[in-house]
Formats: sequence, C-alpha cells, structure tokens
Amino acid sequence: MCAKATMEDFETMLNESLEMDTPAEGSVVTGKVIAIEAGQAIIDVGYKMEGRVDLKEFANPGEAPAVAVGDEVEVFLERVENARGEAVVSRDKARREAAWDKLEKAYADEARVEGAIFGRVKGGFTVDLGGAVAFLPGSQVDVRPVRDAGPLMGLKQPFQILKMDRRRGNIVVSRRAILEESRAEQRAEVISQLAEGQTVDGVVKNITEYGAFVDLGGVDGLLHVTDMAWRRVNHPSEVVTIGETIKVQVIKINKDTHRISLGIKQLQADPWDSVERDYPLESVHKGRVTNITDYGAFVELEAGVEGLVHVSEMSWTKKNVHPGKIVSTSQEVEVMVLEIDSAKRRVSLGLKQTLRNPWEQFAEKHPTGTQIEGEVKNITEFGLFVGLEGDIDGMVHLSDLSWDQRGEDAIQEYRKGDIVQAVVSEVDVEKERISLSIKALANDNFSEAVEGVKRGSVVTCEVTSIEDGGIEVVYNDMKAFIRRSDLARDRADQRPERFQVGDKVDARVTSVDAKTRRLGLSIKAREIAEEKEAVEQFGSSDAGASLGDILGAALKDRD
Repeated sequence: MCAKATMEDFETMLNESLEMDTPAEGSVVTGKVIAIEAGQAIIDVGYKMEGRVDLKEFANPGEAPAVAVGDEVEVFLERVENARGEAVVSRDKARREAAWDKLEKAYADEARVEGAIFGRVKGGFTVDLGGAVAFLPGSQVDVRPVRDAGPLMGLKQPFQILKMDRRRGNIVVSRRAILEESRAEQRAEVISQLAEGQTVDGVVKNITEYGAFVDLGGVDGLLHVTDMAWRRVNHPSEVVTIGETIKVQVIKINKDTHRISLGIKQLQADPWDSVERDYPLESVHKGRVTNITDYGAFVELEAGVEGLVHVSEMSWTKKNVHPGKIVSTSQEVEVMVLEIDSAKRRVSLGLKQTLRNPWEQFAEKHPTGTQIEGEVKNITEFGLFVGLEGDIDGMVHLSDLSWDQRGEDAIQEYRKGDIVQAVVSEVDVEKERISLSIKALANDNFSEAVEGVKRGSVVTCEVTSIEDGGIEVVYNDMKAFIRRSDLARDRADQRPERFQVGDKVDARVTSVDAKTRRLGLSIKAREIAEEKEAVEQFGSSDAGASLGDILGAALKDRD
C-alpha cells in the first residue's frame, strides 16, 4: 500500500516537473548561449533542449551582432523538436513579440518610440522598432520634402506611432510629428522672448512674390513686401537675398497662431513726416515714373513718397489717350504739387501744369479779329474743327461758314485736310474753346444792302422770278420773296401771273432778320398802310366820300 502511494506521488511529481520545465510552443523563453559556431549561436532553452539562431538575428540594422557565450537571451520557441532533435527557435520573433507588447503600451500612452530607418519601399521607408517593422510614409519623414534620405538611414531616432494593428502586423509611424512638436516647443520658447517693437537679427530663408520669410533663430517671421521699404517695391528680391542676415523690427506677434510680422522700413524715418514742408502746393519738382495705370501715372518724388498724376492732369490737349502714350516707366518728369493728404498718404500731381496753357498762349498771340490759317481736322454736323498751333483746335460753326449760303450747304464744300483761313471771333481759356469764322473774311452783303432799312419802310424792288407761291424780287442785290398772300390787299389781285420779270414794285418791309439774313416784304402791307394814311388825311366813307375817291385824291396829291 505504501509502495503504491510512493509510486503515484513520484508520477505526479514527475508530471509537474515535466510541465514546469518544458516550455510551450509559440511562447517566448529565456535561454543561454552555450556556443557560437558556423555563424550561429547554440542556445540551451532548458529540459536538455538546444536550438540554433543565426548571428544576424542578434544585430540591429546597420550594426554588428552583439552576442557572446554565456549570454542569456530571449527566443521564440516555434517547435520543441525538429528532424534533428533540436528545438526550433527565433531571436527575431522573440524581439518582435516583446517589441509589440512595448509598442502597444506606447501607442496607448501616445508616447514616442525609438527606431531606425533601414530600408526603402514604395511610398516610404521601413523602420525597425526594436524588432517590429513599421512603415514610414514619405510625407511623414520631415516637415519639408526630403530629396536624399541617406543620412537618416540606420540612425536611431524617435518616432510617433500613428496607427497599428497587431493582428495584421501593421504599424505606421511618423518622424515629422516629432519634429513639428519640437519646432512648436522651440517656437513657443523663441516667441516668448520676443516683443512687438523689438529689433532683432534674422536670416532670409525664402523669398516669395508677397514677401520674405526670415529665420529668427528657430522661428520664422514674415517680412511683407509692403514693410520692406517706404518706397514702392515691385519684388522682394529688390531688397533682400536668400541667406542674407538682416535687421528687422517685430511689428506684430499672434500668440495663438505663432505668426510673426516683421518690418524693415519701420527702422527708418518716415518720409511722409516732412512731405508738406518739402513739397508745398504749386511747387514744381522732378520725379521718376514708377508705375502706369489706366487712370494715370505714379511718380516717385523721393524714396517712399509717390504721387499720382491723374490722366486728366497729364496733357492740355491729349484728352482721351492712355497715360502710357504720354509718359513711360522710369522716365524723369517735372510735376507740380496740386494737393497733399498726409492722413491718407496721397499726393496729387500735375504734369500739364508745368507747361503753359496753350489756350492762354494762343489768346495772347491771336486776339479777337486776328486772321489765322489751319488744316481741317474734323467735320461734324455742327461745324468744322481747324487745327491750330500748340496742338489745339478751333471750331467754325455752321452759321460762320458763309454769308450767303445755309450752313448745311456751305459745309459740303469742305473736306478733311483742307487748308482754310478764318478769323478768331472768341477765345474762352477757361472752357478751352476757340471760335473761328470763315465768313468774317468777306463783307456782309446783307448788312450793306439793308443799311438804313427798318421795319415799316417802303422799298422799290425788281421782280426776278414768277412762281406759284409768290414772286422773287431783288433789292440792292439782296434777294427776297413775296408770298402770294402778300401780293395784294384784295384776294382777287393776289395772282403772281399779273407780274412780269423786270417789273418794279413797291413793298413794305415787315422784318429785317440779320441772323437768317432774310428781308420780309409785303405789297399787301404797303396798300393797307397807304389806305389807313389816306383815310386819316381825307376823311372816311361816313363823310360821303367813297374809298376810291379818297385813294384817288391821295394818289393825286402824292403825285
């Protein structure tokens, strides 16, 4: 009975010993290096089991194997025994399992992990994280694109785990996140030492169309093109160059975005402080054309002080041309100061004011009544435009073309390019107008013909033409027309055919219109006036005398 119990106890103890000493397959066990031969390390993993591991599995990327006889190492037991009776073990898998445990904890804690880039793959690089292989996307290598990753290969450095999946064996890491965090810390430290208005030295790192980025020692500030100089700067490269050390003033610091605005011109005196003193109104100065627009040209009077010559102030005579046809960029010009607005930092300049007003000059040289000669530049429905000296025009209105013809008819005789003579009738300098007269070159036949004639006068004229609507007559070489209704007092006698060409007729003047050059005549009005006069002198029909008697007596008396 006792012997039986002893055997059972021994069996139990043996089984427990076997279970305790024999490691389970698929687990990480601790073994001892008992020998190194043929590029392999022979490891005793217990229970008289030995396994072989290539020495390269004891090396980190880019390093020599670090293992010696007697070292205790962790290996992964894949099988207890192979065909040769040896245990199948792996140092890499042991390191990988241990690394995954460590990485999962770091990922949960959002902690950094150490690793080394050891290979290049499509879209990025492979990183050894102490036995676990991770993927480093190309965009996560640095804060800026990296052209040559050679210097980073095999170098131990920190990484941030972005994503990991143990079941699939995927790990994605970022080196850029570490750099950005470091930059942010460094940036915050540098910014904390800066103050608005402070003058600091910096190095120009990059130049863009709108300014330059300046390194202030771990943090970049923007030097905008408008803050580079008081003068107009077309491109930042005119003022700074990459790599140049410059002195700048901190204009503004945004604590939230860590953006820093810098300026150079703030370190210099503002030229606008003395503009009103140096450039009084109506003073003339030399300047350089810096920019030309559709509405005018900008002229630099000195560095930082520009004025606008509006297109309306560029030329006395060129009214509807582009400023670029009057001045050119970089041209030196003389301008007059017309207005200064220091608050808005604006100066209004005039180019034409530096030259004499051509209308004033013309008026001085050609007073009213002066005869001039010029070329017909344009013909319009209301007259001719004649080119005059000084690149100005004078206008001959339709009514000033001819004494004898209607303006619409007279203008048909002229063509563009004709050289004509005229008389200056008026010069309006303020409105920039010159009125000319061609008809003033000849005598006014109408005025001469009707001299002394006034409304109510009776004149003797000669019939020159018989028409249905009346008769045409001539008086002192001035033609006039007597309408049918004015040919006689009695309707029965209002017949044009009762007259003959060459007949002399007396008619009463009803109007003298110098503007339209027309003489109004009426035989009927003369007869009515004579009748009225006869009645007044010789009585009326009520006194017993007939109208025929009265008129006969009156006519006899007049004879």
